[in-house]
Amino acid sequence: MKIKFDEQQYQLDAIQSITDIFEGQTVKVSNFTVSMGDIVGQEITELGIGNKLELSEAEVLENVQKVQVRNHLKKSANIQDWNFTVEMETGTGKTYVYTRSIFELNKLYGFSKFIIVVPSVAIREGVYKSFQMTEEHFANEYPGQHCHYFKYDSSKLEQVREYATSTNIEVMIINIDAFKKSFDDPEKENKANLIHRERDTMNGKKPIQFIQEANPIVIIDEPQSVDNTDKAKEAIASLNSLCKLRYSATHKDTYNLMYKLDPVDAYEKKLVKKIEVLSVNSDDDFNDPYIKLVSVSNKSGYKATVEIDEKKKNGTVTRVKKEINPNNKNNLYLLSGERELYSGYIVEGINCYPGDEMVEFENGKVLKLGESIGSIDDDLLKRYQIREAIRTHLDKELRLVHQGIKVLSLFFIDKVENYRIYPKGQAWQKGKYAIMFEEEYANLIKLPKYRCLFEEDQYISNQSAEEVHDGYFSQDKSGNFKDSRVTKDGSLRSNKDDESAFELIMREKERLLSFDTPLKFIFSHSALKEGWDNPNVFQICTLVETKDPFTKRQKIGRGLRLSVNQDGQRQYDQNINVLTVIANESYQEFAETLQKEMESETGVKFGYLEEQSFSTITLADDVTGETKEIGYEYSAKVYAFLVKEKYLDKKGKVENKLKETIAADAFDVPEEFKAIKEDIEKVIKSSIKKLPIFNKKDEVTIKLNKEVLLGDEFKQLWDQIKYKTTYSVDLDSDTLKNRCIDGIQKLDPFKARKIKRENALLKVDQSGVSGQGQTMRVYEALEEKRRLPDILRYLQEQTNLKRRTLVDILIGSKRLKDFEKNPQAFMEAVMKIINREKKKLIVDGIKYERIGDHAFYQQSLFEHQELVGYMKANAVEVSNDKSVYNYIRYDSSVERAFAEKLNNDEDVKLFVKLPSSFVIDTPLGNYNPDWAILVEKEGVETLFFVVETKGSTDQEDLRLKEDGKITCGRKHFAALENDVTYKLANSYEKFKTGV
Repeated sequence: MKIKFDEQQYQLDAIQSITDIFEGQTVKVSNFTVSMGDIVGQEITELGIGNKLELSEAEVLENVQKVQVRNHLKKSANIQDWNFTVEMETGTGKTYVYTRSIFELNKLYGFSKFIIVVPSVAIREGVYKSFQMTEEHFANEYPGQHCHYFKYDSSKLEQVREYATSTNIEVMIINIDAFKKSFDDPEKENKANLIHRERDTMNGKKPIQFIQEANPIVIIDEPQSVDNTDKAKEAIASLNSLCKLRYSATHKDTYNLMYKLDPVDAYEKKLVKKIEVLSVNSDDDFNDPYIKLVSVSNKSGYKATVEIDEKKKNGTVTRVKKEINPNNKNNLYLLSGERELYSGYIVEGINCYPGDEMVEFENGKVLKLGESIGSIDDDLLKRYQIREAIRTHLDKELRLVHQGIKVLSLFFIDKVENYRIYPKGQAWQKGKYAIMFEEEYANLIKLPKYRCLFEEDQYISNQSAEEVHDGYFSQDKSGNFKDSRVTKDGSLRSNKDDESAFELIMREKERLLSFDTPLKFIFSHSALKEGWDNPNVFQICTLVETKDPFTKRQKIGRGLRLSVNQDGQRQYDQNINVLTVIANESYQEFAETLQKEMESETGVKFGYLEEQSFSTITLADDVTGETKEIGYEYSAKVYAFLVKEKYLDKKGKVENKLKETIAADAFDVPEEFKAIKEDIEKVIKSSIKKLPIFNKKDEVTIKLNKEVLLGDEFKQLWDQIKYKTTYSVDLDSDTLKNRCIDGIQKLDPFKARKIKRENALLKVDQSGVSGQGQTMRVYEALEEKRRLPDILRYLQEQTNLKRRTLVDILIGSKRLKDFEKNPQAFMEAVMKIINREKKKLIVDGIKYERIGDHAFYQQSLFEHQELVGYMKANAVEVSNDKSVYNYIRYDSSVERAFAEKLNNDEDVKLFVKLPSSFVIDTPLGNYNPDWAILVEKEGVETLFFVVETKGSTDQEDLRLKEDGKITCGRKHFAALENDVTYKLANSYEKFKTGV
């Protein structure tokens, strides 16, 4: 099977955020350029063909700041060594974004030389596999743009020469260790990487010189792990790059941040799987002396951290962590609040030797790192974890197999011997986890609940326990599994043996997704935590005995990507995309730790607001009437008001006063902010929310109530709304022209390139070199007449309007002089105005007509697979006869409150949340209304409603596209000529007004 790749708007936004850095660079010869000329974006050098940048640093900085304003990011003060940063959450297609950016940069500006620098073999293999998987996709998207990509191999240095001399797109994928050893001393040259050594086969040149002459655009994948040392920074600098594009979810340094998609954005926009936590841990009965060795250290003296049960002053017992040492903190009886159970537990010694970490007590008890006494046997807990992982896997197969989706589960372990044992001179044997797995799998599949999964027509029929699991580990020369080497912080020390595991995982990524492959349960080393994932990993279970260096984010990162079916099509249904983490800790502990890691690694602050937090709120312009975002400065005023009222502290933390005011519905703002009060409140509520992680114990199954579905009341309601329509558009050409001309005339003037003249007297003293008496003049550059793009063809392609209409608009605007000053910027601005005005007019002129009595939506829309929800998180229980399901699943606090009040309203006889497949065609895309409601007024009159619930009902507050779809929805239901009323409501009370 082959995975198919869709075009996602957020990815295109990220790509454009990079390509717009070079706006003003001569546009590459294309199908809408008037005259042919030299190859654009390239120059011929002594050793080959390199990238060529025509823009000045000041011009690039101006472009950078424009993009940052557009993306609501802090403006850069300088170019910062030509580094540009893109932050994207794991699983959202970072590799796809920078790969497509390569094609776009070549298409727009002719840049052809690129190097992707990665931190490890794992990520190198992942990137290479991604290029293979997307090769056909990009060949279709960019016909005629041939791309040659390869993994740098020091034994194939002729590839470097070919890279330098080719006129095609060239992409070298290289890990940092392959070129960060370089020495100027000729006597030490034999220690340098081969890339830095002179080669006879290259006419005495060093391979690095060919790369330097190419002036490549360097893409750094996971820069926090690539250029995190001075040596690595020197190595990156040695590439002589045109610029450096940095991509990661967890940047350490964010130079010139151009685009940001943080974890909260990714989860709220449903770009990654939902996360649920299934906790497997023992109850704390406090009847035995419980001690667990958490960590040891010999920094500033020998010490250790243990977990024990402490008696508090009020007499209750709580499990806590305590630091101990052999000197003054050595008596667990005292540290536990004098619990008699701990008598005799006095620390005698602490061993910090790697692999043999332990604490010894005077009573002879020895506790090894990660082990505990006084609790349920650790192997028994691991068995329960394995059992629950298999059970959850089978439950998901019940829901997903018939939709063509293969379910995978991943187990992380820290010792290969727990999965497979290699006795000397004998055949390998199963380790304890493999034995536990096969026993638990064999028992669970016998349950009647799962019998249907093993019928002959199912892909998993007749599969034995041995067939469905396997391991991905490093292998020695004999092909035996072996442990990967790990540094103190848990990072992988890759070597040749580790490459075998990486290549296997990468090479078989698509094969694992196929029903033809029986393998479904994967055991892997916990150190293989980066560079690979699989979209159909639905369960992750960590079976680690020692201290786990593997962070929560790294665990879930292996399974966050949205799943695919057997046709390779990405699945966007959140009923499907749920990642279950089987944890040996409580749901609360897991969620809190994950949130702290996200705050630490990404800078996202939960419960905080910033000066720019409100900048995306939209408001109608007083002069033009156009809806625009309020921007940074206006947002900063709102922020200052909240700080002044002590709703926020000086660092932006939301105070309890604000939470209580919002909860009491008593929040108010000064007159100047009244128009955006509801939006301000929405932003505040969003900041208060925690990361959406679901507790598996709160899971409920959403089942169809067939009695209601087949009942008279539902039939009455459905007969009112079920009919389909078709639409036509009456577009007034003269009105469109006039509106476009008006919009273009209101554009700010376009600036030509500038030349700066600066004059200063240099002063040299102990403080350094500085300028005195500095003066500056700015001139408009009098350039030779440049080739102008074919603006009519460009606008035709981008707007689908006729040439005659476009000519009238351009001439009528009287702004063609601006086209000569900055052609690309002018074309893009005009294109945006035309498309905006066209959308407005299309909605205004749209007419819907019912397609007779035989084209309608079937009631079977509700008879889909079982759904799941989570009480307290996204599900509300419904009275038996009030809806077609036993629970309503909601998407927002507005919907939750609306559903709860409909359920308690005696006048409401029936209400349903319309399924996502109930869509109305509109020129702006499919529209799915929220609710259908049947109301009985005073026991006599029956009323039918379709209701759209939004946080705001103010037309100016709703975005153009959203507002347009709602207008289309209203016209659609009016065209049915039934008794149904379409309403827009931001609350239950608003809906009931006038009913």
